[in-house]
Amino acid sequence: MSHDQQISNPSSMEEEAYKALNLIPNPDGSVTRLNQIPTRPATPEPDPTLIALSKDIPLNPATKTFIRLFRPTNPPPNTKLPLIIYFHGGGFVLLSATSSIFYESCSRMAAKTPALIASVEYRLAPEHRLPAAYDDANDAVLWIKNQALGGSPTDPWMKEYVDFSRVFMMGSSAGGNIVYHAALRALDLDLQPVKIVGLIMNQPFFGGVSRTESQLKYIDNRTIPLHVSDLMWSLALPVGADRGHVYCDPLAGDEKIGRLPVSVVRGYGGDPLIDKQKEFAKMLGARGAHVIPQFIDGGYHGVEVFDPTYAEALYNVVRDFVCSVAVGVDKKDNKYYTTSNYN
Repeated sequence: MSHDQQISNPSSMEEEAYKALNLIPNPDGSVTRLNQIPTRPATPEPDPTLIALSKDIPLNPATKTFIRLFRPTNPPPNTKLPLIIYFHGGGFVLLSATSSIFYESCSRMAAKTPALIASVEYRLAPEHRLPAAYDDANDAVLWIKNQALGGSPTDPWMKEYVDFSRVFMMGSSAGGNIVYHAALRALDLDLQPVKIVGLIMNQPFFGGVSRTESQLKYIDNRTIPLHVSDLMWSLALPVGADRGHVYCDPLAGDEKIGRLPVSVVRGYGGDPLIDKQKEFAKMLGARGAHVIPQFIDGGYHGVEVFDPTYAEALYNVVRDFVCSVAVGVDKKDNKYYTTSNYN
């Protein structure tokens, strides 16, 4: 089948996309997820084989969301640590904070940075279409504010280890999309004494009605081919919305964008989404945000899941960015510098 036929025959391609994702659509609008992705339980008890401890904390009983909190097994003494609010990928439709790949990556980031990681178990589409995931992110941010204020119940790890003036938001793929929209929402909240000082959007999942050159070039990409990303958007967006919706296509912008904290936008040359990610980073800068673009030759969407070298490189970026933003970033040339204030 030619590329032109693939684009012009949406019904057959949608069927193929369901098969590719191992999903079965149900009459009530839900899906049956046939893939049993490996999961890991939280590991709150010290163990010499662990580099980080973790535990699950209820977030919103009404929505059955929770936070999986990670901390280094041996945190530096007498030092408060930054907090990273983390959102996993999966096209808004798949995976969980309990998925083994995210358990491993959050454990490594917590140990390497070092930091506390609050990985959010947000609701999935199509059972809970956007903005449900953004609402859950908002709940997580407000929970962190409550912890900073000593609200009940206070989590002992949060009280003992977290510097609430050094809070970051990070996500990959759909998680990167959530970071952007959640950070915009957070600008309207009184979060004192919490300060969100940096964003990391790794391979953020954005799209649009018009196809980009990279989407057409990598139309049959093995991790996120065009028909699969189209299906994910059709399941995630509000009923009746198309890919021109701001949840999918952020280029319409927002008057608040210039107030966002310093933001890293990362992408890989072999990702069909790379052109949209570059457009997104350019839009952020044009609207007054301080953006640090990191677009790497090679790689592909989700490469860190499959290639430990790329994963380690990402952990290094997180460590360097988190440690540096705590002291400052030069807005002119994006080089990190040391100062007592960052504005």
